[in-house]
Amino acid sequence: MVTVYTTPTCPHCRTVKHYLKERKIPFKELDITKNESALNSMKRKSGQTGVPVIDVNGTVVVGFNRPRLDRALGVRSE
Repeated sequence: MVTVYTTPTCPHCRTVKHYLKERKIPFKELDITKNESALNSMKRKSGQTGVPVIDVNGTVVVGFNRPRLDRALGVRSE
């Protein structure tokens, strides 16, 4: 399960979502501006208040760190 914590104005969040959609990787998006429990969960998991935060089956990736995200997803980096 992939969860992406986002905000509507975050350009890096859009990049992550586009990246996952291109690779047909299903994900759940949680907008932390509209969901306080998602914000609290994100902070608890990552220690961060900035987005995007991506949770890949318990592996947390902060920001669009493509090599780390690829490793977490088990896909080859291009």
